[in-house]
Amino acid sequence: MLTRKQSVRGETTAMADYGPDENLNENTDIEWVNKQLVRRVLRGCALLSLISVSMNTPKTFDLYPHLMYVTFTIDLIVTFMFSAETIAKMHIRGIAKGDTAYLKDKWCQFDGIMVLCLWVSAILQVFEITGVVEHYSRWSIIRAPRPLILIRVFRVFLKFQLPKTRIESIFKRSSQQIYNVTIFFLFFMSLYGILGVQFFGEMNYHCVRNGTDPEHVSANDLAIPDTYCSPHNNSGYECPRGMECKPLELSRSDRGFNGFGEFATSFFTVYEAASQEGWVFIMYRAIDSLPSWRGYVFFISMIFFLAWLVKNVFIAVIIETFAEIRVHFQQMWGSRSGTTDSDSSQVLVSDADGWRMVTIDESKPRGLAPPFFQRILKMAWFHILILLLVLANAIFVATMQFDHQIIDPYDTINRYYYAEVVFTILFDLEALFKIWCLGFHGYVRRSVHKFELLLVIGTSLHIIPAFYRTQFTYFQVIRVIRLIKASPVLEDFCWKIFGPGKKLGSLILFTMCLLIITSCVSLQLFCSFKDFQKFATFPQATMSMFQILTQKGWNEVMHLTMWETGEQFAPLVAIYFIFYHLFVTLIVVSLFVAVILDNLELDEDIKKLKQLKLREQVAETQQNLPLRLRIFEKFPDRPQMVHLNKLPSEFSTSRMRDSFMRQFLEQGSVFTRGASKEADIPLQAVRSDVGALHMTPSKKKSLTGVAEKKLGVAEIIRDSNRQRIITEDGVQVAIPGMRSLLSQQHQIRMDIRRSIRSRPGSLKSKNQYQKLRENGNVGAIATEHKMDDFDIKILQQKRHEAEVKRSQQEEDLRENHPYFDTPLFSVGRDSRFRKFCKVVVSARYIYQKRDPITGKELKSKYKHIQPLIGLVTYLDWVMIIVTTLSCISMMFETPTQRVMNTPGLRIAEYVFVICMSIEMSLKVMANGLFFTPQAVVRDIGGVLDVFIYAVSLVFLCWMPEKVPQNSGAQILMILRCLRPLRIFILVPHMRAVVYELCRGFKEILLVSILLVLLMFVFASYGVQLFGGKLARCNDPLIKSRENCTGIFLRPLFVTKLKVKPDVSNDSYPKIYVPRVWANPRNFNFDNIGNAMQALFEVLSLEGWLEVRDVIIERVNSSHGVFIHLFVFIGCMIGLTLFVGVVIANYMENKGTALLTVDQKRWQDLMGRIKLAQPLHIPPRPEHSWLRTLMYDITQNIAFKRGVAFLVLANYSLLAVPWLSEEPHTFALATVSAVFTMLFLLEVIMKNIALSAAGYWQSRRNRFDMFVTCLGVIWIVLHFTFKANDLSNPLGYFVIVLRFFTITGKHATLKMLMLTVVVSMFKSFFIILGMFLLMLFYAFTGVILFGCVKYGEDLGRQANFKTAWNAVVLLFRIVTGEDWNKIMHDCMVAPPFCTRGSNFWKTDCGNFKAALVFFCTFYVIITYIVLNLLVAIIMENFSLFYSNEEDALLSYNDIRQFQTTWNLVNKNRKAHGVISVRRAKLVLRLLKGRLEVDLEKDRLLFRHMCYEIEKLRNGDDVTFHDVLSMLAYRSVDIRKSLQLEELLVREELEYTIEEEVAKQTIRNWLDKCLKRIRAKEHSNLITNLRATNEPVVMLECIPTITETKEEGVDSSVAVAPGVRQRKKIERNTSAPLPGMLQAPSRKYLAPSLSDGASRPDKMSAVMGLKKRNPRLQSSSKNLPNLLESEEMGTAPHDGDRPIGSSLGGKYSTLEVQNWWRTCVQGESTSEQ
Repeated sequence: MLTRKQSVRGETTAMADYGPDENLNENTDIEWVNKQLVRRVLRGCALLSLISVSMNTPKTFDLYPHLMYVTFTIDLIVTFMFSAETIAKMHIRGIAKGDTAYLKDKWCQFDGIMVLCLWVSAILQVFEITGVVEHYSRWSIIRAPRPLILIRVFRVFLKFQLPKTRIESIFKRSSQQIYNVTIFFLFFMSLYGILGVQFFGEMNYHCVRNGTDPEHVSANDLAIPDTYCSPHNNSGYECPRGMECKPLELSRSDRGFNGFGEFATSFFTVYEAASQEGWVFIMYRAIDSLPSWRGYVFFISMIFFLAWLVKNVFIAVIIETFAEIRVHFQQMWGSRSGTTDSDSSQVLVSDADGWRMVTIDESKPRGLAPPFFQRILKMAWFHILILLLVLANAIFVATMQFDHQIIDPYDTINRYYYAEVVFTILFDLEALFKIWCLGFHGYVRRSVHKFELLLVIGTSLHIIPAFYRTQFTYFQVIRVIRLIKASPVLEDFCWKIFGPGKKLGSLILFTMCLLIITSCVSLQLFCSFKDFQKFATFPQATMSMFQILTQKGWNEVMHLTMWETGEQFAPLVAIYFIFYHLFVTLIVVSLFVAVILDNLELDEDIKKLKQLKLREQVAETQQNLPLRLRIFEKFPDRPQMVHLNKLPSEFSTSRMRDSFMRQFLEQGSVFTRGASKEADIPLQAVRSDVGALHMTPSKKKSLTGVAEKKLGVAEIIRDSNRQRIITEDGVQVAIPGMRSLLSQQHQIRMDIRRSIRSRPGSLKSKNQYQKLRENGNVGAIATEHKMDDFDIKILQQKRHEAEVKRSQQEEDLRENHPYFDTPLFSVGRDSRFRKFCKVVVSARYIYQKRDPITGKELKSKYKHIQPLIGLVTYLDWVMIIVTTLSCISMMFETPTQRVMNTPGLRIAEYVFVICMSIEMSLKVMANGLFFTPQAVVRDIGGVLDVFIYAVSLVFLCWMPEKVPQNSGAQILMILRCLRPLRIFILVPHMRAVVYELCRGFKEILLVSILLVLLMFVFASYGVQLFGGKLARCNDPLIKSRENCTGIFLRPLFVTKLKVKPDVSNDSYPKIYVPRVWANPRNFNFDNIGNAMQALFEVLSLEGWLEVRDVIIERVNSSHGVFIHLFVFIGCMIGLTLFVGVVIANYMENKGTALLTVDQKRWQDLMGRIKLAQPLHIPPRPEHSWLRTLMYDITQNIAFKRGVAFLVLANYSLLAVPWLSEEPHTFALATVSAVFTMLFLLEVIMKNIALSAAGYWQSRRNRFDMFVTCLGVIWIVLHFTFKANDLSNPLGYFVIVLRFFTITGKHATLKMLMLTVVVSMFKSFFIILGMFLLMLFYAFTGVILFGCVKYGEDLGRQANFKTAWNAVVLLFRIVTGEDWNKIMHDCMVAPPFCTRGSNFWKTDCGNFKAALVFFCTFYVIITYIVLNLLVAIIMENFSLFYSNEEDALLSYNDIRQFQTTWNLVNKNRKAHGVISVRRAKLVLRLLKGRLEVDLEKDRLLFRHMCYEIEKLRNGDDVTFHDVLSMLAYRSVDIRKSLQLEELLVREELEYTIEEEVAKQTIRNWLDKCLKRIRAKEHSNLITNLRATNEPVVMLECIPTITETKEEGVDSSVAVAPGVRQRKKIERNTSAPLPGMLQAPSRKYLAPSLSDGASRPDKMSAVMGLKKRNPRLQSSSKNLPNLLESEEMGTAPHDGDRPIGSSLGGKYSTLEVQNWWRTCVQGESTSEQ
């Protein structure tokens, strides 16, 4: 991301420099400051200062006293250097005066602060050396800012290849988004913080011995282990005999810093629990202290919302921001194309086998080897031999194993050493051979050779006996990475995911610098505490901060530091660690995911190509029948023939088989077939010649001379016809001037279509096509149009032909094979029984949104339930219910309450098997079992169905009474647990979830291979260095194996409370334990298998702290680097690969991965439009002063902010628990009642201002009224019962509900809340699938581990005794809480347990089953399924991620449309429907980017009006109809729309343009004829004759009713005289229905201004003449779009005054002004 190199291609872009201005005043007297050497020296001094401050701790000086003087000397030198620089810059710039003064520059201010810190640190160290200040003193905090001097080293690289304004805009947007998400996160934190206070409270009751003083409690008085309890009966845990439940009165530091006593502590505890670290133990404490449902609901919902939904929004923010700047920083990061590993190029060479690419070495480096050895080097077998050697070396090393009781781990010279010497010599010879052949310079030019040379040097040093099995072993184990070259797929995948080195390398460097700086800062903050090992030295501080970075045990570091600092400074320490944890877990980790996702992203042009390729593949695959059906083609045709001796006249002739006729129809020439058809119909010309397409290569080679040329020409013509010849590239044209989006996009469309005036299928298109088709004019196509314009017609036609071909194949098989499509080869194809079964199987509820006859939308109260009912067939619904009930019955099964000995469970089993038998029988009889088109077993779902049924049937028939452990009966019971997975098969959306997971199996497999390879490398290293060295005596006082005998007293863990006596005290509870010399309980590195298992657990970040501590303690502290390096590579890079790959595959399956940026924005815009709703805000009342006043008050921004402040103030009253026995509860509740009355006043004011009907239209207002009414009820209860246990919960429930109204008052919170809510709904099936998978594992866990004895973590609250306990435990494992310890507890084996005859009589575990059970569950759920939630949140966040700079509609545009709609929609119907006339008014009143200028874009407005009328065939249109139309008109459809949608849209717009043009021409002709008629009526005699002929006027009356508009009363009486004549003239001159006027001349239609300047003729003739029937019939299908409807006025005579036809219908002042303007403009044009 950071670089100083500028681009040299084309014009060099000025770099945005965020570094210091070091080139100022270079001509001054003091020039040495600006010299490059001085700058480098100062950067070196900054590094020395960092090293010095990292060593400046009291503990380091105690270990190495001479370092005190070394650091002091370094600090003095660095301080003098930077002081001199500061003085020189002050002299150059000036101190405070001038624009470039020293104190006005930010970097100079930073440098000055650093110099000040250096001087203060040096003075402090003088006092420490002289003894004035103690070494372990708090004054060391002064040195805490010094590590920030590292910024001076890297700030010179803060230069970007973009304009500074653009960089600032990007960072401003990203920081604003992060700020918004942080506010949203704090909202949920506050919500759960208050709920925790009211749900749980203090929770200080413990089980103690009878008679214990609560103020003086010792460890001997507590239960072992310490247990929380409930003082109330029938809720929580009850203490055993001899103990009682009492509240302990301890200080905050003694009882711990987490809890729910008040809001601050609760907020802290919620954040700690939301980090998924230690949350389960807090939940167990709440379950023991209070009713269990509170703990389960609170903590499980908190993990789901905070940890899985809200926190993942941060990842979405980072990824969206990263994607935005990716294109801009691409040059600095490097190309994303394939690797350029060699200096070679490829050329195209033709030979007998065809064309192929051949690598040509350009530089041709040659060594001293003869050509024979050069050829050997290039042979494939040579490289294969080398890879086999690498594999053999890895396998041989993997066989190394240790036994601490037999083998001495320190004996290094053995057979493995000599084998390693042999392998090393062979690989050294390989390197020498390559150097001999290529030369040294040619060898080192390739990066892979550099890597091999490094391995050769390192492994050669490794075989030196003194270095064998030391840190040089890294070189030997890394050798296995060369095997990646054996798989090109894996090699390409590695290159793709890691991409250019600068990108990931910069991020790793940033993370390391952040870790070093924070470690040094923490070191100086907490090094003054004596005997506190977490931050005593720099290595310990780095390990502690790295531990927080990995999130494992971070709260332990925080709590220990808070205990050391004391209760007074504990809140500040907590804030410090929480901010660091929040930054590294949400920002840094998200950056790694963003980098990997960015590397997996395709370029824009490749996306378009893949879109077309995907459609072609779909078309090709649809024509092939599955293999189970193609098997019939292997058998000879045996159609059922009918032999008739006599054909009676009453019988019709049997239909001849199509397959029989087709073999005659398909005979003919390859080149002449269908020539006549192609000459007539262009559509047939683009179809592929069947014979040419299916001609085999051998037949093509057999053609010679003219035939071969004809075939080649035919193929060229066929390929050229696939290109669109009537379109151009949709490049956006820059339009000068500030115009609206609609105007710009309309101009783009018109510019594109000026050159091509016809649409596909028009006459001009056919003529142009015929010209290009005559001689295969490929050049014309290539020159006129670009190659990326693909013909969707061709693809659609290919897809249709593929479907037809597949259907024809099935029909052929059905005709020629009697047993085809015959269930079980016995049920008749058309038998009544099969038809009956098909009806039963396929019967479902058909939900129709529109009436099939009228096309109108059907209104129903149950429109949200009806699609759900029609989701599956009735039979599947029945089986879903039966399967669900069966799963519920299985949840009651336990090791003691089995289905074999419980009648109720046995009945449920019988019901399920009988129902599934009926279902399977019906489906098999209807669709067949396997060899039918719609067979039951046609995919993996059908196989699973049959397997579940078979297992259930066998189990029901067997019902084994004896089920030994690891027996076949137990395996059968485990397979029976697959039953919940039936719902995956029955529900289509669940099948889609499985499909999405399986589609990405290839990439997930590649990531798994990489992680296994990584684990193998580190495991091999661990075996060689730690094998056999980790065994120790369990008595820490015994150091030798010989003395590890007998027994000793081992202290018991009692509690985390800080109570006396200490562990070292003799009175502390202890037990006798036998001494054993053994490995650690959960891991060892004695062989490759155990090492891989240990590293897999470490990869999940569970148990890595124990591995680190044991290695440091028992081997060497320097080997701690091993586990830290593995955790960093495996977790920060390896595990984020899973996140990136799962997200990328989800997007690909959803169809968004191949979308371009514009297409993705269009998709998000459609989602926003779908979610947008009308405002339903009534207008400002004018007739009542009271309502007007209330309206102005309630709509004022100050009033809204005041209400929001009252909500927050009311919510703050819940900061302490509302307990009935506390005196403050009544006072707080009374104050809350006052707030409720204020909210009631707000509701009354809004009802007055908006009216009751207007208030009720808004959902937010309804929710406010519901909460207010509930609050009024609570007030009555509160003062009636005096704040008892009945009214208090209702009170804080009302306050919490009102707190949710804050999200509606803040735009950002509302947007992010919509993101979470929509994500929750969209992830419903994923969450349901995860639950069903957990249910399967829970049932399996009950059978495998339901009777296992309790262990370290498997206990009273975490066990598999019941299915519910198993589900809770598995939910805990999903969050990673000590899952590996639970797994090891389930592996217990004799002699630590006892075996039994049945699995319910044994308390032993199962090693292999536990390993498979827990590892597969953790990988599937945590690594794959949970990452789908991240993908869904990303998808929906991009839906709401809007920017004003985007070309598509923003939130402000949609808001403007909502406001305009609300202004016009006076009825404010809840469903958002208005008439077409009012919709046109909405278009006129739009402002901003959606405004239509009637003077410049009159034609665009007519097109929009016609489209609105065509949407519902002239009926009322909805809110989303009009908004979607505006969205289509406001974007460049050729960029934003996908191919099929683009074709449909272009067809629609072409149709609209042509129909509007036709109406314009008719309108213009009518006006011309009207003016001719008006001129004939202009003389006086004609007028007098017209007054004496009322018959003529009566004949004009029908025309009056025909042209009436909406809102005009047709029953108005015709006044006599001139007014009646005026009426006649207005109606007789009205245009025909469906005609439209347009000023454009693009369709040879004169403009309205031209028609108005001509004299009127033939007016009387048009008034009495009947209309053309043909014209009348053609206009029936066209909506009535008249100028009078658009402009709001009818055509009038030019010399008469013009009056408004609106007649005061619209009272809005803006509408009236608009009307006057339009009328004046029309009058001017007529005159």
